[in-house]
Amino acid sequence: GFTTAAEMHKTRQDIISLSTGSKELDKILNGGIETGSITELFGEFRTGKSQLCHQLCVTCQLPLDKGGGEGKALYIDTEGTFRSERITAIAERYELNPDDVLQNIAYARAFNSDHQSHLLLLASAMMAESRFALLVVDSATALYRTDFSGRGELSARQMHLARFLRSLRRIADEFGVAVVITNQVVAQVDGAAMFNADPKKPIGGNIMAHSSTARFMTPLAFRKRRQLLPSFLTESETPRIS
Repeated sequence: GFTTAAEMHKTRQDIISLSTGSKELDKILNGGIETGSITELFGEFRTGKSQLCHQLCVTCQLPLDKGGGEGKALYIDTEGTFRSERITAIAERYELNPDDVLQNIAYARAFNSDHQSHLLLLASAMMAESRFALLVVDSATALYRTDFSGRGELSARQMHLARFLRSLRRIADEFGVAVVITNQVVAQVDGAAMFNADPKKPIGGNIMAHSSTARFMTPLAFRKRRQLLPSFLTESETPRIS
């Protein structure tokens, strides 16, 4: 049913933001990754999307006064990008016990788009029993590119993707977790690409764009610095808002 705007305002005041580990990025995001919403990270390969997801899996376990959410993380991996060694290194940076941090991260590998959607049902059941602060899907669109091919299946793909994103929205609203999804990019081949300095755009079209509360692109320059970086984000590694 209906509620008053005053009650909605009170609910919004309870929302917290999870630190990304970068003060400059937190400043751009008005404090960090907002709980109860969907944040989309998109960019080319090896530009730091998965690295930021690993970072958030640790920072979400920090106390509230340190930019955390005092909760566990749930990681749905569709591309085999999860690395426990990264979590260990980041945990040590925050002077946390790596074993405890790893125990507080629930991990699942998805192998097709239907399996990916089914994992959200299991995630809801887990969140009903324990305190979670973060849900990561890395990446949300990779399996759709292989399960649905060509323009003939475009409509079916978009409908399936819309149902998946709607489930993510329901989880964010019901359990108050921060939902972070990564997305791949595709090169534009239409006439508009001639007038665009960067002809690449995120996959998923308007369905993905409308489902995300915030979305930003990880810059190509990040890839060139990766071999010189430690296993956690530094202050200079600020993805570009899009």
